[in-house]
Amino acid sequence: MMNFKRVLLKLSGEALMGEQQYGIDQNRLSAYAQEIAAASAKGFQIAIVIGGGNIFRGLQGAAKGMDRVQGDYMGMLATVINSMALQSTLQSLGVKASLLSGVYIDRVAESMSGPKAIEQLESGHVVVIGGGTGNPFFTTDTASALRAVEIKADVILKGTRVDGIYTADPEKDPLAVKYDRLTFEEAYQKQLKVMDLTAFTLCWENQMPILVFDMNVPGNLLKVLEGEPIGTIVS
Repeated sequence: MMNFKRVLLKLSGEALMGEQQYGIDQNRLSAYAQEIAAASAKGFQIAIVIGGGNIFRGLQGAAKGMDRVQGDYMGMLATVINSMALQSTLQSLGVKASLLSGVYIDRVAESMSGPKAIEQLESGHVVVIGGGTGNPFFTTDTASALRAVEIKADVILKGTRVDGIYTADPEKDPLAVKYDRLTFEEAYQKQLKVMDLTAFTLCWENQMPILVFDMNVPGNLLKVLEGEPIGTIVS
């Protein structure tokens, strides 16, 4: 059983769409906020990085002829929008929630720094970190790995719509087999797409475990934090 106190929760922007084709599904956002609120109330220190793919992805813009750097900055701003929505929803539930950003945007969020995030986590705040790394050419997977190392998290919790890492995509291959535990070496050798390679390497070099689990099952976040054997751990 793994014991977690401080975690970095990575959520995809696409997950916030729910059943919609674009934007933020308020029901899904509220469900996630309630899960996070319940875990925070138990004393767990939670930082969160959310993607922006429900609004805009830099690579999609580049594929249509947009400048890659501009597209990536637009994607970073999309993550800030999602982060603001989550912060507001958490606050509506009575949770103390702070918003930090890798992109300088002072009227909306304080600038991200590891010491600042740790201070707020230790004071009982949920810390939502938007703006990616603040630099183009890096994904929010890489941002989550970077932020996890900066805040000295015990683990990255990658909340997805599947219940772990499989030998193949379980939504496409009915014969796919789930792993319960993998080493970084095994995941790399098997070419399992846990995170993008830059993020995965950053976690590997800093011995930051990655736990992949199904965030859409009510109660799963708290179960993972309390050590129940859910999902797949890479360490």
